[in-house]
Amino acid sequence: MILFLNIVFLIVIGYFCYKFIHLLIKLKKDKIFPITNEELIAIRTNPQKVVSLPTFSKQKIEIFLYIFILLFVIGMFIIGIVFKNFDASFYLLVFLPFSYSYNLLNLFAIIDDGVLSGSRFVPWKKIKSFQFVPINLNHKYYGYSKEVNEGYELIMKEKFSTIRCIVTTDEAKEKLTKILCKHRLGETGVKGDEQCQIIGKDPN
Repeated sequence: MILFLNIVFLIVIGYFCYKFIHLLIKLKKDKIFPITNEELIAIRTNPQKVVSLPTFSKQKIEIFLYIFILLFVIGMFIIGIVFKNFDASFYLLVFLPFSYSYNLLNLFAIIDDGVLSGSRFVPWKKIKSFQFVPINLNHKYYGYSKEVNEGYELIMKEKFSTIRCIVTTDEAKEKLTKILCKHRLGETGVKGDEQCQIIGKDPN
């Protein structure tokens, strides 16, 4: 049993390391959105905070924190091997930091071959559809946030997960719609522009 859990741990930690390295490589690429200051301040992953510039220099603190979490988890695993402190609760404790790591990077950006969101890169082929949900007082998550009311929540559906960000201006929403439609994503849930419906792929 312990051997099996060790193998699972190594696979999972290897996956997280690979995805993070992949993100850092993609972070070097030219950005399609946001590219102006107006676009940057119109995008948020948190209602109270605009996203940081999608560059190494502006994300360096978050990058170092993520690397620290990776090293901490690997270090805990090595300590567990040395002192043989292995049980199910130990593995849950070791992986607990990752439950807070997804949005550790205050990052949302679009590049030519996909989307940078939080601590991961998602290629276009994995995104099935998108929709803009208006934010008002009745919104499930952000209705209480005066900073983003009258904006939109952009939801991009993958097969097993979802990318989310907040869009606070109609101009940014229109540009994002054009970009997403250009990459043949179908808009769902709201009435989208007709061009997107024509070229969009079936989200199913």
